[in-house]
Amino acid sequence: MESNKILIDDDAAFELENEEELFEHYRFKVDPGQEIIRIDKYLLDRLPNTSRNKIQVAAKNGNVHVNGKKEKQNYKVKPGDEVAMVLPYPIREFELIPQNIPIEILYEDNELLIVNKAANMVVHPGYGNYSGTLVNALVYHINNLPNPPNDYYGRPGLVHRIDKHTTGILVIAKTEMALTHLAKQFYDRTTERKYIALVWGDLKEDGFVEGNIGRSLKNRKVMSVFPDSDYGKFAKTHYKVIERFGLVTLIECKLETGRTHQIRVHMKYIGHPLFNDLEYGGNKILRGTISVPYRKFVENCFSLLSGQALHAKSLGFIQPSTTKKLFFESDLPVPFTNLVSNWRYYCTDK
Repeated sequence: MESNKILIDDDAAFELENEEELFEHYRFKVDPGQEIIRIDKYLLDRLPNTSRNKIQVAAKNGNVHVNGKKEKQNYKVKPGDEVAMVLPYPIREFELIPQNIPIEILYEDNELLIVNKAANMVVHPGYGNYSGTLVNALVYHINNLPNPPNDYYGRPGLVHRIDKHTTGILVIAKTEMALTHLAKQFYDRTTERKYIALVWGDLKEDGFVEGNIGRSLKNRKVMSVFPDSDYGKFAKTHYKVIERFGLVTLIECKLETGRTHQIRVHMKYIGHPLFNDLEYGGNKILRGTISVPYRKFVENCFSLLSGQALHAKSLGFIQPSTTKKLFFESDLPVPFTNLVSNWRYYCTDK
């Protein structure tokens, strides 16, 4: 099969000596409630793939502007400031190599297919994951997948995505028309998406979590909830209790929006992180005793999953051509089922 050439931003290789110099423009308007901080820290919190050193170099080179004027890295941003930045970074051409990686296809027609993604699989190429992704498998099995507009990151056919350790259903577009139609449904929030999650703690009743989600101001690799701020994007998650085990709870989550790490961030925000969530603190013993048998039991449960206990259970949407409503479900993977069984047995045995 022919390989597809994609342009990708390789932030890890910032050496400009042997690269053609390109510039990326970032523009921000400082929020009314923003505290007065140095501009290099302000930009660092908002540019997830940029180091503080790169920002400072850009400022020294006159590439950081505030209200149309060049400013140094020690400038203190104020509410209402308009901040612009120009960063040089290499655009590296690499080949999106088709790979014969097994994937489970639940449904396929002329315009789309439904994939049941396995755990520990990245959806598309990116920094540190140029191969072995779901997209590498898709371009092996399917010819001429459509690319989203301005796709520099190797995401042909992708309408949405789920995290590396999250299992379950994804819809893939096979035509330009399907890609556009499906993307609009996700944007308009007319799709139906439900997830199954195991969370720490005893959730007493059904409910919902509402609050803007944006990149954390303390750790740019994770997201945070900003309930009383204009920062971030609106997000809402409904949850319903399926089964209680006292120390953990099995829940169903329904998304109104689809923000990065939404369920994981929202559940942590209300004090119930997902079980074994490596980024949001769920991979520690958060409930229960300190006894050795209990600790060994939980550690054994952790070992069943590569990451957070989260499964994309179902997806409903309108088929682009026929306009018929399609609905798909995926069973919990065996490790997740075993995890639930272990907790059920543990609680029953007490």
